Amino acid sequence: MSSSPRATSSSLSLTQWLILIMAAIGFGFDIYVLLVGQYIVPPALDELLGIKPGDPGFNRWRGILFFVPAFVGGIFGLLGGYLTDLLGRRRVLTASILLYALSTFASGYSTSVEMLLVFRCLTFIGVCVEFVAAVAWVAELFPSHEQRERALGYTQAFSSLGGLGVSTVFVLMTAWASQLPPIVLPEFLSSQLGAITGSHAAWRYTLISGVFPALPLIIIRPFLPESPAWKAKKQAGTLKRPSFRELFAPKLRRTTIITTIMFACSYGAAFGAIQQVPSMVKAMPQYQEKAENLSKPEQDKLRNQMAGQFGMVQEVGGLIGRFMLAFLAIRILSRRSLLRVFQLPGLVLMPLAFAFAVVHNRVLFTLPFSGAGTEVTMFHVGIFLAGLCTVAQFSFWGNYLPAAYPLHLRGTGEGFAANIGGRVFGTAFAWVTSEIAGLLTRANFGSDAVNMAYTAAGVALFVYLVGSIACSFLPEPKQELAD
Repeated sequence: MSSSPRATSSSLSLTQWLILIMAAIGFGFDIYVLLVGQYIVPPALDELLGIKPGDPGFNRWRGILFFVPAFVGGIFGLLGGYLTDLLGRRRVLTASILLYALSTFASGYSTSVEMLLVFRCLTFIGVCVEFVAAVAWVAELFPSHEQRERALGYTQAFSSLGGLGVSTVFVLMTAWASQLPPIVLPEFLSSQLGAITGSHAAWRYTLISGVFPALPLIIIRPFLPESPAWKAKKQAGTLKRPSFRELFAPKLRRTTIITTIMFACSYGAAFGAIQQVPSMVKAMPQYQEKAENLSKPEQDKLRNQMAGQFGMVQEVGGLIGRFMLAFLAIRILSRRSLLRVFQLPGLVLMPLAFAFAVVHNRVLFTLPFSGAGTEVTMFHVGIFLAGLCTVAQFSFWGNYLPAAYPLHLRGTGEGFAANIGGRVFGTAFAWVTSEIAGLLTRANFGSDAVNMAYTAAGVALFVYLVGSIACSFLPEPKQELAD
């Protein structure tokens, strides 16, 4: 079975197809376990702490559960990028998959919010390391420009299937959790950690489901080839040692600073606005009308169902955005021009989606679906476009960064931009949104849901504006990978 990693032909070997399939599953699983937080945090805080949106302490813990795992994952992900350059792409990939598969499964058995926080931190560490190693690995296995752009673009496009999957699973678990086997700890663990009270909680099943896409990765990835370019230099003794200091040498300083800022803005839009949608549902006229005569548990179920449905629409938009990026990446040579295809519309659409479409949401038309009417509202359109413009930018960075750094710094450079920029500073906007919305609520400026929507609109406007300005200074990388 020949891998033919340097073939420029459009035909691919069986090994190369396996590489692409495993990469697509890996990117999808990354997003699955990352985006699950927006669905599970409100019900988890309700069960573990007895607090709901609007209660004292809710915004604080919501911010902690969004930001702390991302911060910890970013710091360790930076180290993972360094180890990817030092030890090899495949070895680090295998270790990261095992870590986040085990931790995401264990998180479903959390008996306290502190326990959930620890497992979410471990999950983020695995995901942050895996992304950097996988991008470098795929880029170097397909070194010709056109094949690399296609491989990275289309495998990353499947990330949105992970997001679509988690929103779908959450909706299904909300509807069917009571019919599933109970989630319980063995007696010797429950005596130490405490008993699980919500043994049929939808958020627990949703977390545990994240382990299943990891199984083929654990089985197959260790047997796929190492990056031939990295392996050749390692065996020849010519592989330079990675260095964080070198990222800020005159030759690479501008690239490192600008990509870090722009990665932070991309993640800021996702975490500071899009992932806060479940906390905005109660501000929508459709929810208020349907929930008026429902009991409290039924209201919570309705909110979860609506949040999951909006999440599915957003992920469909993100999936289309990623495929658009993959299609355009080999047709628009200027990386700045390619990114602006998504940045400039998002600069206008994102604030409108959250500042206007949430609180003034209304039905635009109805689609026939299984004999019943499926409502398409203003916010369905808004969140679809928000997902398209924002999620496509994540694929952009996967295509851009491998060509921006030489081989011995590829993992380190990607790790710095993705983890310090994206995971540390970018995801901090989830905490910013929660804190500002909480301040407005405590000052009686409106309900928590309305304040979340307006705050998310302001955060989206800010990060898109900063990202659009920074794009003007983004260096254009070479088409071929540098040694």
